Amino acid sequence: MPIYQYRCAECGHSLEALQKMSDPKLTDCPACEASALTKQLTAAAFKLKGTGWYETDFKNSGKPKGSNPSATSDTTADKAAESSSSHAVTGESA
Repeated sequence: MPIYQYRCAECGHSLEALQKMSDPKLTDCPACEASALTKQLTAAAFKLKGTGWYETDFKNSGKPKGSNPSATSDTTADKAAESSSSHAVTGESA
């Protein structure tokens, strides 16, 4: 449910109210009891409920397995070293 902020035009009292979007707007000020509450335009507010997020939940989301760029550069360098050493042993030129 959204949290709305109201301010009284008579006394300046400010309050926050947890309301459904379909609930009617508040009009009566709890401080001065005047019918002068107006809804304020504020940044969106929300509450996170539950046990929370774990580091491993979305650690590799969106990445295909085995797409580690540092691992591919290491294996490419290893293959190049192996191929040059095998050519040197057999006497073939690359």
